Amino acid sequence: MIIRNASVYAEDGIFVQKDIYIENGRFVDSADKVTDGQEISAEGCYAIPGLTDIHFHGCMGFDFCDGTREAIDQMAAYELSAGVTNIVPATMTLSEEMLLNICSTAKAYAEEGFHEKRARFQGINMEGPFLSMEKKGAQNAAYIHVPDMDMFERLNEASGNRVRLLDVAPEVEGSMELIEKCHDQVVISLAHTCADYDTAMKAFDAGASHMTHLYNAMPPYSHRAPGPIGAAADKEKVEVELITDGVHIHPAAVRTTFKIFGDGRIILISDSMRATGLEDGDYTLGGQDVKVTGNRALLADGTIAGSATNLLNCMRTAVLKMGIPLESAVKCATANPAKCVGIYDEYGSISTGKKADVVLLRKEDLTVKQVILEGGLV
Repeated sequence: MIIRNASVYAEDGIFVQKDIYIENGRFVDSADKVTDGQEISAEGCYAIPGLTDIHFHGCMGFDFCDGTREAIDQMAAYELSAGVTNIVPATMTLSEEMLLNICSTAKAYAEEGFHEKRARFQGINMEGPFLSMEKKGAQNAAYIHVPDMDMFERLNEASGNRVRLLDVAPEVEGSMELIEKCHDQVVISLAHTCADYDTAMKAFDAGASHMTHLYNAMPPYSHRAPGPIGAAADKEKVEVELITDGVHIHPAAVRTTFKIFGDGRIILISDSMRATGLEDGDYTLGGQDVKVTGNRALLADGTIAGSATNLLNCMRTAVLKMGIPLESAVKCATANPAKCVGIYDEYGSISTGKKADVVLLRKEDLTVKQVILEGGLV
C-alpha cells in the first residue's frame, strides 16, 4: 500500500508532507519495496500513528470488568473504529474472585493472537483495589483492599503477567513495600489518594513513576500544600494521565499542565465507561449505577464516574477547544502511552520497520477519514 500526499506526523514530532509506504504490514522507506499496487489519497489529511489508550473501562455497552471474551472483543472493535489501535483496559475495585476471572479471561483472549479488525489487547491497567477509602471516587468502597503483594502476584499470574500498570494510594499502610517490590515488573501509578507532598515524593523515590487521571481523586495543588501533583511536577521521571473530555478538567488547567509537565510527560486517556458510543441513559460502572448525559457520567451522589467519550475525541477536544497544539496532543495519545507500557518498539510512530498503523484525519475538523491496521483498511 502507498498512502499519497499526506501531512505525516514524524517521529520527531512535526508534520511533513510526504507519501507513506507499507509492505507486509510494516512501514518501509521507499516505493521500490512495495509490491501491492493499492494506493490511497490522503490529500487534505493528517496521517498520525494509531492511538494507544492505557486507561479506559468500557464502551458500546460492555465493560472490561464484565470478565467475558465478548466484552474485550467488542470493546476492541469499537476502539479501532475510533483510531485506537492498542488498548490497555482498566479494572475497577472488585473482589479478588472477580478480578481473577477478569485476568484469566484477558489472558485467554491475548493468547488467541491477532484479532482481525480489532485494536490489539496490550495488557491490563489495575485501577484498584489498593486505594484510599477517602478518595475512592467511583470505586466500590466494599472492595477496597490494603496493599497486598501476594494478592497482586496471584492476579498478575492469572493474567499471564499482563498487568502493565498498578494503581496504589501511597499513604495506605503497606503501599511503600508494594511499590519497592513491584516497580521493576509493572508501572506503579499513584491514584485515588490523600497523600501529601512528602508521602508522594517518598513513593516516587521507592519506584512509582506515574499518576492516574491527574487532579481527579487526589488533593488539589495549593501554594502551601502542593500535594502529589506538586511532587509529580518535581520528579522528572514521572508521567501523568489527563482526561481531556471537557468534563474532568477545565481547559485552563489543561493548558497549565502542559506548561508544567511538557508534552513529553503527559499521557492522554479517555477513562471511558460502557456508555461510550451509545445514547444517554442509565448504565453501571463497577457495580454502581451511573447516569450519562452527553459525555458526562455521574453516580447518584454526583461523583464523576469515568467519561463517555473515546481517546480520539479527547485528543480532538484538547486541540480544538483547549488550545493544545496538534503536535503535542498527538504525541500524548500515541508515542507517550506506547512508551509507558513498553510497546514503542513496534507501535506509536510512523517509522520504518514498525507495524503500519495509521489514522487519517481530515484537516478541517480532525474527524476520521480512514483507519489502517497493519497495512489493512478498517
